Amino acid sequence: MIGIIGGSGLYDIEGVNLREVRQIMTPYGSPSDAYRIFDFSGKDVIFLPRHGSSHSIPPHKINYKANIWGFKELGAERIISLGASGGIRPAMVPGSIVLLDQIIDLTSGRDTTYYHGEEGVIHIDFTEPYCPDLREALVKGGIKSGISLHKSGTYVCVNGPRLETRAEIKSFSLLGADVVGMTAMPEASLAREAELCYAGVSVVTNFAAGMSGKKLTVTEVINTMNISAIHLKTLLKETFHLIPAKRACACKESMREAKV
Repeated sequence: MIGIIGGSGLYDIEGVNLREVRQIMTPYGSPSDAYRIFDFSGKDVIFLPRHGSSHSIPPHKINYKANIWGFKELGAERIISLGASGGIRPAMVPGSIVLLDQIIDLTSGRDTTYYHGEEGVIHIDFTEPYCPDLREALVKGGIKSGISLHKSGTYVCVNGPRLETRAEIKSFSLLGADVVGMTAMPEASLAREAELCYAGVSVVTNFAAGMSGKKLTVTEVINTMNISAIHLKTLLKETFHLIPAKRACACKESMREAKV
């Protein structure tokens, strides 16, 4: 089963049929919304709107632990995460779609792990935070669909909900970040702890602070995301066909040697 975290645009992909809506409770509380289970070409696809269906949950208040746990409880083995970001590198212009391969975590105060010592100390390997096999399927999906992708990108994750200062963006650039956003962590690391494959697809919705000389607005973000939605749907449609039935990556065994 394949999980999708993102906005509501998945609902109207041609050939995707809603089969069930599941509202569940996890040991970590309520997820952001009900999970929508779709049928697509014989595959089960589970969708969750990260910020809730009315986009009412800010990034620092998302129950990331419940969201990821819910996917696992429903039988998902892979998650594709979709999200908006600000472009830091000059090549990351609004409308760009970036297939992420690295993360810099600058968040604070978020509950970042399922393990707090009760079952021993856990140190997951996070050298490569995104599943290589799932990334490869997305790359092939981009080629097959004709959707232009940046095949790599480093995402710096900040708390939000405010946007960044010009000086912060400059410092992120020096750290090697390509895009900036507010939701990749601890989503990605929790997926690793849950032994789920996880891939990140980021839509650049605006130039980051100080990059264009213009004031940043939420309207710009929403408009660009809406325009890019058709490309995301096409990319997903092709990618679903290319994901192998069985997992051969190390994600499914990420906890094997992680316990002290």
